[in-house]
Amino acid sequence: MSKRSFLLAAVAPALLLGGCMGTQNRGLESVHQPVVSRADYAIDLGTSGGGLAHGERQRLTGWMNSMNLGYGDRVAIDDPAGTGGGVRDDVAGVVAGYGLLLSDDTPVTTAPVTPGTVRVVVSRMRADVPGCPDFTRNSSNEFDSNTSSNQGCATNSNLAAMVARPEDLVRGRQGSASIDPATSTKAIEAFRKAPTTGNGNTVKSESTGGK
Repeated sequence: MSKRSFLLAAVAPALLLGGCMGTQNRGLESVHQPVVSRADYAIDLGTSGGGLAHGERQRLTGWMNSMNLGYGDRVAIDDPAGTGGGVRDDVAGVVAGYGLLLSDDTPVTTAPVTPGTVRVVVSRMRADVPGCPDFTRNSSNEFDSNTSSNQGCATNSNLAAMVARPEDLVRGRQGSASIDPATSTKAIEAFRKAPTTGNGNTVKSESTGGK
């Protein structure tokens, strides 16, 4: 075997190994996509006289403050005993202070609700892109037409961080049926119908200043 053939035989496995290493991304769409996860947090509140017991509204408010409750969170009541609308109104009043509405979709929790109490459940979703940044593939030794292993990490990570409701990445969101197109186009119509500033409507004002 010649010296050149020996070198080729020694280098070829390394080249093949280098081409197989790292994340494969053969298409234009990135393999790194946002993943949405959900976590449920619960607090049990005492009831009395068809509503929340004394001091429970304050306890619920403190709990929600500690969680930084806000847009994108979903709040529901688990009330298997059917305490009544008074409890729901009390909880809804606290939740309204955070700009949210109660959800009718109550997630299933592990422990049963103790008699004489109701359970308030906050569902919070989070989106992130696992495996990013990804520089596992050496682009200088690319023989399989793969794009960069890090392709899409910046765009999709920013999208996952900025979306207000991560669940919209999974289900999407339909437009509200109560939207009136005439109302949404008022600003555009006012702009189009307004006379131009060069049509004799510009008034020059002269101001005199003191010496």
